[in-house]
Amino acid sequence: MYPMLRFAKEMLKFRRSPRIGVLEAHVSTHRCWPWDLDPWIELNNGRTLTLYDLGRLPMAVRTGIIDTMRQNRWGITVAGNTVRYRRRIKAFNRFTMVSRTLGWDERFLYMEQSMWRAGECCNHMLLRGAITSDQGIVAPARLMQAAGRDPVSPELPGWVQSWIAADAQRPWPPVLPPILPAERNPDLPA
Repeated sequence: MYPMLRFAKEMLKFRRSPRIGVLEAHVSTHRCWPWDLDPWIELNNGRTLTLYDLGRLPMAVRTGIIDTMRQNRWGITVAGNTVRYRRRIKAFNRFTMVSRTLGWDERFLYMEQSMWRAGECCNHMLLRGAITSDQGIVAPARLMQAAGRDPVSPELPGWVQSWIAADAQRPWPPVLPPILPAERNPDLPA
């Protein structure tokens, strides 16, 4: 289940916080609750992705981008991500999340988020987000211009550019392996 109460708490907590620049970091503190755990009594990898929303959305509020999106009836959707997990976050551990936008290209915003505990990075995510409208994807430069910000992105770090290039080589839709007749499913192509 989506953590609606925690989401509401974060939005209320940061709604009157000082504004930050589009490329500045938003820092928030959280706790790993029993309903966030996997069978090994640590933060579930899927839940990690959900909890990252608790950093990204307040960050968008503090930058003022959310106001611009609402005025234009635009939305935002995750268009891809990659996560590196390195340290465990266990039940009741408190951790700090750092969220920031790195830049954009002609189609997507690129953000990085990380969770920290006791001075060590536990996990790190690179996320690609698309601004959406009834007409399709909105160029991030258009969003920045509408928000009164510089529409020119800083150069994306090399590791982000490498991820973009590698992801562009991935086939879409994916090539399915041969499926036995007994495994046929009407949702899959014949």
